[in-house]
Amino acid sequence: MAFLLAVLLPGTGTQSQPANNTQDAAKQVPEFEVASIKLNKSGSGSSHSDFDHGRFSATNEGIKGLIEYDAFDIAGPQIEGGPGWLALERFDIEAKADDATAALMEKLAPEDRGKLKRQLIAQLLAERFKLAVHWETKELPVYALVQAKGGSKLTPSTDSSGSSGTSSSRGHLKASGITMARLAETLTSILNREAGRIVVDRTGIEGRYDLALEWSPEDGSLNGASSSGQSSAPSIFTALGEQLGLKLESSRGPVKTLVIDHVEQPSEN
Repeated sequence: MAFLLAVLLPGTGTQSQPANNTQDAAKQVPEFEVASIKLNKSGSGSSHSDFDHGRFSATNEGIKGLIEYDAFDIAGPQIEGGPGWLALERFDIEAKADDATAALMEKLAPEDRGKLKRQLIAQLLAERFKLAVHWETKELPVYALVQAKGGSKLTPSTDSSGSSGTSSSRGHLKASGITMARLAETLTSILNREAGRIVVDRTGIEGRYDLALEWSPEDGSLNGASSSGQSSAPSIFTALGEQLGLKLESSRGPVKTLVIDHVEQPSEN
């Protein structure tokens, strides 16, 4: 178990070494106090996960989705290996951290709170699903975010506090105080299912910006009428150029990849 505990800690992208002492490793890795996992047999196409006040709940979630969004915060193309049931089988999970951990999370800055949340969920997957992984850097197809001909149309942020925020919905993105590196990460999430590759920042643009982007989602509506009324909107590739003066170019580059070495279906309780 010490190997699982050590290797699952989200970090710099290199594989952690096994701990020399299991008790020492356990002290270093936060874990939920109690957890319940049940197979969801509803056949529903919807899923939901939530983390609040030290409590994590997931309904009809696939384990691959939990690895991607909740435990490691990486894009689907960055995950390799694992059996087919990772994306097919769905589970209901209820987990609770102890009072001290929950209280600590309330005092942390959002970034640190998110890191601790991911560590808790990664540890849960290690204990109950026997998940073991390692990191590798591989040369893979990517989209390079670059400046379009004529340069960017970005509006510098007037907020000197350094704070940032993003909100997105289907076909819409609004951001304040965003860096180009963060925009690339956001575009990766948007394009994940359609493109199957990540976006890397190669704009050479420094600083923070406020922006709004609108496009027609890649769901077949680009070639016909859309029930959402967005058929006249451009694709996200065109919208980036027209609205922000940026573009995505097919390229290759080093990509930090999470390789799944081992995983098991859990016993229910």
